[in-house]
Amino acid sequence: MTTIRPALDAAARAAMGARTESLFQRAGALKEGHFLLKSGRHSERYLEKFLLLQDPAVTSELCSFWAAAARGTEGRPMVDVVAGPTTGGIVLAFETARQLGVRGIFAEEVRGPDGATRREFRRGFRIEPGERVLLVDDILTTGGSLLAMLPPVEAAGGEIVACFVLADRSGGTAVLVSPTTERRYPVQGLWQLEIPTFDPGPETCPGCAAGAPLHAPGSTGAAGA
Repeated sequence: MTTIRPALDAAARAAMGARTESLFQRAGALKEGHFLLKSGRHSERYLEKFLLLQDPAVTSELCSFWAAAARGTEGRPMVDVVAGPTTGGIVLAFETARQLGVRGIFAEEVRGPDGATRREFRRGFRIEPGERVLLVDDILTTGGSLLAMLPPVEAAGGEIVACFVLADRSGGTAVLVSPTTERRYPVQGLWQLEIPTFDPGPETCPGCAAGAPLHAPGSTGAAGA
């Protein structure tokens, strides 16, 4: 299986991470407070990626790091398609694909009759058997969005060559394990940071213990988080 890893030394990786962090900071996308995450857990810090992604020049710069990693020695793309999960992954997949000159597609979250959710490629999007797939997303917390993309890509016969994210909140330790094939896919973040998350409740969450207002940012609820 082909695997893409950026050919960067430690100093270059540190510089890339510092640049990504500075862009988040400049956009006001790193928030402090008491937040409800999509996973149901709480956090004292939240990355509002859309404050970053609203700037096309910044988005293009960050995607250029991935596009550079996904080009071979002769400058040809080492992937056939770039795919991301809704919603932020749409922007990132299409911009990375544009720079590489390949297709960019996205997978939507759908709910089955039993109430369980999964990811599907709809709207005529297809992955052909043997196509090399680069998965991209914005923020990795639990990895759930990217993890849910593995089964439909594998079922189509696609070869996942890398999983890239803008910010990896696990500190660089995240590995996705396919629920259908048990294959392991390491996640590579431009910016690696550790942001603790907590079970809700005053016994486990500092924000809850302090009685701080709980914000549900993004599409989950209240704005301003």
